[in-house]
Amino acid sequence: MASSPADKAQAKAARALLAGAVRAHRSRIFLPVLLGLGRIGCGLVFAWMLARILASLLGAGQAGWGLLAAAGSFAILGAALGVAQEGAQHAAGAAARAALRRRVFGRLLETGMDDDRPVGTRLALAVDQVEAMDGYFARWMPAAILAVLGPLGIALIIGFMDPLSGAILAVAWVMVPVAMAVTGIGAAQASRRQFEALGRLSGRFLDRVRGLPMLVLFRREEAEAASLGKAASELRQRTMRVLRVAFLSTGAMEAIAAAVLACLAWRHGASLLHGGHPMPVAAIFIILAVPAFFAPLRAFSAAYHEQLSAKGAAVELAPLLAGEPEKGLLLEEMPPKLVVTFQDVSLRYDPARPLALEGVNFRVMPGETLLMTGPSGAGKSSVLRLLMGFRRPDAGRVSFNGRDAMSLAPAELRRLSAYVGQKAHLFRASLRENIRFARPEASDAEVEAAAKAARVTNFAQDLPKGLDTLLGEGGWGISGGQAQRVAVARAFLRDAPLVLLDEPTAHLDPQTEMELTESLRRLCVGRTAIIATHSRHLTQSFLRQGAKQIEIEAGRVNATARMAGN
Repeated sequence: MASSPADKAQAKAARALLAGAVRAHRSRIFLPVLLGLGRIGCGLVFAWMLARILASLLGAGQAGWGLLAAAGSFAILGAALGVAQEGAQHAAGAAARAALRRRVFGRLLETGMDDDRPVGTRLALAVDQVEAMDGYFARWMPAAILAVLGPLGIALIIGFMDPLSGAILAVAWVMVPVAMAVTGIGAAQASRRQFEALGRLSGRFLDRVRGLPMLVLFRREEAEAASLGKAASELRQRTMRVLRVAFLSTGAMEAIAAAVLACLAWRHGASLLHGGHPMPVAAIFIILAVPAFFAPLRAFSAAYHEQLSAKGAAVELAPLLAGEPEKGLLLEEMPPKLVVTFQDVSLRYDPARPLALEGVNFRVMPGETLLMTGPSGAGKSSVLRLLMGFRRPDAGRVSFNGRDAMSLAPAELRRLSAYVGQKAHLFRASLRENIRFARPEASDAEVEAAAKAARVTNFAQDLPKGLDTLLGEGGWGISGGQAQRVAVARAFLRDAPLVLLDEPTAHLDPQTEMELTESLRRLCVGRTAIIATHSRHLTQSFLRQGAKQIEIEAGRVNATARMAGN
């Protein structure tokens, strides 16, 4: 089946990813290869000693208990090297997985809100696809190297004893990879499709679990269960296609091994049984060396499907890891004050859609608060995305203290701001740890001060262990308004010169909104603050304190900034 240019480009990117990972972990792959060569050497010495013992039983030569003990010692040493090789392979795979997972997770964090893939798909990238790479480094790469060095060395040794037997082994050595290639035609695409199906199933399952109450509310649970079953059936079929390759390659391997053993037995067996062989020890050794010859090739065959799985996973990972991370300038020190200026800023997410922002202009001085109002989808959140480094403007200039803000690395942009969104995400940890998430190096006293400023202590004192009370995943155990107070406490603890608030009081009851607004006013004092909101109460409260307001509609500023009361 002909491959499209897109498939060829994906395959090339996957090969580049695997090659780079191999170069990075070359030393770890080298150790199991050395141990494997030592194991093969012990197997050959054991076979030679056993050949001498068997030849003596046939009346050719002498062998005593010392030779038998030595053979047993080499057998034990070979087994020990095999255990050590397994351990080294496991360590190589674990190190490669850890490095890849760090890269994948880092790139997912860098893309942030710009990554439009479902959460489940991103989870599959960081977990399932990375796990599928384990066999490539732990088994395939050592097996591929040993499949070249081990059998070739054994064939050369046997070739010195009997050229025809060496030639038979050399032919078998060439036939094995040919058989793997023949049985594996189309297997790489099958493996890639398997991982695509796995990613779709993982994403769909996680999204449906998160939306389970909505499915039950609209009585869609049976339909979604049938849909998930269909996706699972597709994954099963694709997995069986990949496993079929593994069985075919193993069968081809065993057929070649049986043919070689039959040829060598026919060549040396009859003369050995009748006592007419000129080199009985060498003849027995040649037959006994066949398992040692095929052991690396069997490992190669067994790991063949690991290589296919890794290539399929690499096709999925390569687009995420392609290219260098976006770079920029680093801050020498945190500026105590920040002037934010937008000059004719335009932003477009999709060429087929209108501009999200068009010619936006405003300036916010240190200690000032800017309220951005307007209908949903008008562009308020797009302004915040630019300030947090999740997007770059297509035109215009965003500046901090008169300098181009976009010249900073995205991570540095985020260092400058404290953000509170519509809904706080809390982790399964204590209240204290959830607040400290904003600044991990903060002391307990600083965390408690932030909690007090955000009025977290007002409800924490009623909890079993106060700030050390364990919360469930997603903030289970406290209300939505209390979770928002934790988000505000994080902003206090971060103590950044720029405060960005995106509908911080949405979905709150009036009493909770009033209490939270008071905490937000204290948070904004002395800082540059930009607030996107629909809340009339929050808007009026900040306007009474002298905030400025602009209205954004269809990506454009509808009104100039004005002071409250003007």
